[in-house]
Amino acid sequence: MQKLLNKTAVITGGNSGIGFATAQEFINEGAKVLITGRNENLVTEAAKQLGAIGVVSDQSKLSQIDALIDSTKKQLGKVDILVINAGIFSLVPFEAVSEESYDSILNVNLKGVFFTLQKFLPILNDNASVILISALGATTASFEGTSVYNATRAAVNSLTRSVSFELAPKGIRVNAVSPGPIQTPIFGKVGFPIAELEQMAGVIQQRIPLKRFGTATDVAKLILFIASSDASFITGSEYVIDGGIGHIPAMS
Repeated sequence: MQKLLNKTAVITGGNSGIGFATAQEFINEGAKVLITGRNENLVTEAAKQLGAIGVVSDQSKLSQIDALIDSTKKQLGKVDILVINAGIFSLVPFEAVSEESYDSILNVNLKGVFFTLQKFLPILNDNASVILISALGATTASFEGTSVYNATRAAVNSLTRSVSFELAPKGIRVNAVSPGPIQTPIFGKVGFPIAELEQMAGVIQQRIPLKRFGTATDVAKLILFIASSDASFITGSEYVIDGGIGHIPAMS
């Protein structure tokens, strides 16, 4: 039996990477899915490939979140599963962080997450499942240039715990998923030369106990579990999926 038969789901940032893979898993399990993204061409193409509904929406702009809510109500009605996956990753050394770069990351990764969830509340069904996509860097030091990014992810984990308590009376579950080293397009957008990225990836892979990067599908299958009734007694939790790299002893 399909785990999400007759369920409705919204996945922000669903046009690529983890969001796209999650949409595919949800559809395979019977859900009707709406995905969002900021690039109209990418959203249109992804929605066509998936057989999903595509809506162009920038999570950093509250007016566009409002428009997304209106579109969702018209096309899905109430929502059973909300995956807030949209986010940006930028490497900026701590001493080089400007107000502009700081705001650009927080507007998507924290403000956008907060208000997307808040504005979706009126159209979330009782007993809905909300999954916020965080990152391993929220709790584990990663590499230079991630101070602002990691701070937003730590805030998302804190938000997960707080909001899960407030929404529990409605049966709405709120959980976070924190991927570690995963092969997704987001890391190709940091502006490094390909050769440098490949060298960095080789070093990281050797440190992963499982000796491989995770895939978007690996994460999507975890999200599917949390979204389904199999996880009906789980809320306020953070699931780390990192191949074990977050537990490497400092002297290893």
